[in-house]
Amino acid sequence: MNRRDFLKIAGMAGIGLSVPAEIKAILEVKEETQPPDLIVAKGKSAEVITRAAIDAIGGIRRFISRGDIVVIKPNMAWDRVPEQAANTNPDVVATVTKLCFEAGAKKVKVFDRPVNDPRRCYIQSGIAQAVRSLGADADFVDDRKFRVMKMKGEAMKEWPLYIEIFEADKVINIPVAKHHSLAKLTMSMKNWMGIMGGERNQIHQKLDRSLVDLSMVVKPTLTVLDAVRVLTANGPQGGNLADVQRLDTVIVSMDQVAVDSYGATLFGMKGSDLGYVKIAADYGIGKMDLEKVRIRKLNI
Repeated sequence: MNRRDFLKIAGMAGIGLSVPAEIKAILEVKEETQPPDLIVAKGKSAEVITRAAIDAIGGIRRFISRGDIVVIKPNMAWDRVPEQAANTNPDVVATVTKLCFEAGAKKVKVFDRPVNDPRRCYIQSGIAQAVRSLGADADFVDDRKFRVMKMKGEAMKEWPLYIEIFEADKVINIPVAKHHSLAKLTMSMKNWMGIMGGERNQIHQKLDRSLVDLSMVVKPTLTVLDAVRVLTANGPQGGNLADVQRLDTVIVSMDQVAVDSYGATLFGMKGSDLGYVKIAADYGIGKMDLEKVRIRKLNI
């Protein structure tokens, strides 16, 4: 069957017309060969599981093209070392950076607006050294690069946001999964607070709604959730190693809502237990119902 005939038959199926059994079988095989919506990779090496997860969702070249300027947004908010699980695992960030360069990215920029002293956060997290050694930029955010942007949100009508996110060809969000005292959990959608200027604590009164407003403005090319180590209590800053659990897991998807919904299950919760996930699903930003998400699990 050539491509034109296949598309014609597929169109017949799409509008409910009768399709011969042998053709249905071909369509089912075609459907099975499509990349899953969400990958969960588990294994002892952060680099190996990150590579495997991205390969399983279609490979880095599905997302990054030669000559792209790529922004990678990890969580580097806290003056904490990787073992404390307050920031994104540096091996996960370095692996994604390496993959982007392998795909021909012209430039990779890695940044966050930390809560603690940026000079200490960039170093203590281990991320700056890891990505700079690969040729990526890991500069501190520049206050001159925040622009007040109009937003169509209910809680946020406008806010100064970091312009380099919007100037990039591709954006990859790499949050860490951890407990949060206000939001219950912080994962992909809450990680966008790191591109906000101004007094970010002002959104805490309407935090769930504000996170959704942000997520309607920033649309990542790919989300890679770091659950190599998770912070189970006293987040978002943590500090006590007794609060850290090693899960050796990475979750990858184009759907940030599905990522956060699945991430909630790592803590014995459901996506619907998180206000911002439920609101985002209601607004059609992504899928909260994991029964409707094609998930592939890898044990490496």
